[in-house]
Amino acid sequence: MSNAIPYPLAPTPFPKDVMQIISDLSEMHALACRLRREGISIGLVPTMGAFHEGHLSLMRRARAENDVCLTSLFVNPTQFVRGEDLSRYPRDPEADARMAEGAGCSILFVPETEAVYPEGFATYVEPTRLTDHLCGLSRPGHFRGVATVVLMLFELTRPVRAYFGRKDYQQIKVIERMVKDFHLPVEIVPMPLVRESGGLAMSSRNRYLSTEERRSATVLFRALQAARSRFEAGERNPATIRDLMRDTLLSEPQTVIDYVSVSHPETLEELDRIEERALAALAVRIGPARLIDNTVLGEPMADVFAEGAV
Repeated sequence: MSNAIPYPLAPTPFPKDVMQIISDLSEMHALACRLRREGISIGLVPTMGAFHEGHLSLMRRARAENDVCLTSLFVNPTQFVRGEDLSRYPRDPEADARMAEGAGCSILFVPETEAVYPEGFATYVEPTRLTDHLCGLSRPGHFRGVATVVLMLFELTRPVRAYFGRKDYQQIKVIERMVKDFHLPVEIVPMPLVRESGGLAMSSRNRYLSTEERRSATVLFRALQAARSRFEAGERNPATIRDLMRDTLLSEPQTVIDYVSVSHPETLEELDRIEERALAALAVRIGPARLIDNTVLGEPMADVFAEGAV
């Protein structure tokens, strides 16, 4: 009988090219911890599903910059305020799974609501200051839900990097602040806003729009383009640019304005004078959809127009 000490078994290689679908929180956490121990980097793409080219661009970038692209698909109830569209939010999990796999996603994390928010759940992340503006005013509690679920996702999936689209500009700023304040070891990667050919920012909620409403919704992009043109011509008075955007939006009869803003791109506070850069942002209702869009004046436009998208 040999007294030789056996070599430890090598860990089973992780199948990066075959997408796994995981719903159990403990299983997800255990796998993420194992991958990090083995030096396998995870790029997280947090989503609520109903995938479009904007989501897929995040997944492709996550796969290119990390060993593993991990996409979460969770319609988070705590970020919907009273009267919003939680019950009818677009859901197509089978199509989403096919699209995620095609974009190079290695793990699709699809937790159940009851597991994320078990009975008695009572602990939330409460962002301040950045949420006193823009969508934070008309959607009280929205960013509390966003920050809480993103913090949970970071803990469960242990990403090196996390990818967010710039259409949700305020959301990115809130999450960047949370990461800094809580000293979280994750890099936030803002990604270019992806637009349809007519300029409408891609959004899962675009599915609510009729053909005519979708045409009307391109007015958001036209308003932002008007703001950029006026800024590039030398205008530095935010009030003038706000009025220009508002007038452009109201040229479409179906438009109901929530807000029109020219604010500091870091603090999101409304400006009295533009020095170098400013965030031009707006939110409107067209038909059943609330739509948001933005551009940073003083920066080159980095938006991507999706080929073949209507």
